[in-house]
Amino acid sequence: MPLCAEKIIFSANRMTGRAGNTNTTTTLSGNAYIKTDTMEIQAEDVELSGDDYRYIKATGSISGKNLETHMDFTCDSLEYDRNTKIALLKGNVKLDDKDNDVRAEAQIIEYNQDTEIAVLQIQIKLTQKENVCSGSYAVYYKNSQLLELSGNAQVKQKDDVFRAQNITLNMDTQDITLGGNVKGKVTDTKESKPEPKTTESEPESKDPETENQTTEFEMKKTEVKDGE
Repeated sequence: MPLCAEKIIFSANRMTGRAGNTNTTTTLSGNAYIKTDTMEIQAEDVELSGDDYRYIKATGSISGKNLETHMDFTCDSLEYDRNTKIALLKGNVKLDDKDNDVRAEAQIIEYNQDTEIAVLQIQIKLTQKENVCSGSYAVYYKNSQLLELSGNAQVKQKDDVFRAQNITLNMDTQDITLGGNVKGKVTDTKESKPEPKTTESEPESKDPETENQTTEFEMKKTEVKDGE
């Protein structure tokens, strides 16, 4: 694999190690700041290692941004490979896609800068427009604006709730595909029409108001065996 050619800039209150030396470890302590051609990271402590500082590890009050894909993030710890352009964020992770107004929260997020795909695990919550999505595992495709959820997957859209083993949400069209033990609640909002007036006395009329009709549905997964 070719070595990194991009420039790296760093600063901190204190540094240990030998700057500019290849295949060594340099530690930055206190208000550490790292900037490459594509990534900007601020943290309490940062460790640089590998040839040409290929690997970046950060801990403590981490915030940063991807300068190419416009993804901002905060987390407790971070590992970034400057060759593969893969970042592993852990602990109270928040990832904001500024281009599409999408915010993802999880305990672990792995983000591939080249493919612009984020894999989310544990305590997942992703919000976009009127969608609030959750599950045990999720894959967010930034370029195609698709979200795949699995493991107690759920999508809320205002008063509507969709649950299934697997859910795919197209964030552009808002189309939802559900698979496996499908359950949900859909609320249709209709405006009631006023009753026609008559010449006879009648009870006090009420102003037209919004009526909500809620429909619950449940579909259980059906298995079909070969030969049946």
